[in-house]
Amino acid sequence: MYEKKEPSKEKQDINDSEYFELRLYVAGQTSNSVKAFSNLQKICDEYLKGKYKIEVIDLLKTPQLAAGDQILAIPTLVRKLPEPIKKIIGDLSNTERVLVGLDIRSKNDT
Repeated sequence: MYEKKEPSKEKQDINDSEYFELRLYVAGQTSNSVKAFSNLQKICDEYLKGKYKIEVIDLLKTPQLAAGDQILAIPTLVRKLPEPIKKIIGDLSNTERVLVGLDIRSKNDT
């Protein structure tokens, strides 16, 4: 059900030098995990327009990967690039919170 999403060739709204490398940590196909992936995909398609890569890590299959990013709750989104690393916990249903958390939109823009 999950797949890695590679950048598309659509028009880009963000700075050309900004490329987002995102990791979504989930635990199987729970409703929150599926919802988080779906919400993230929609946000990336709308706001990052081809300037991102999503890697989904299922901690039921590879639990040792949780230690590297210090994952304490799931689902958790980790922005690896651009630095600094940022984390957002939850199903990512609050689009404004996700945009601010990823530094795509500032708090003052909301």
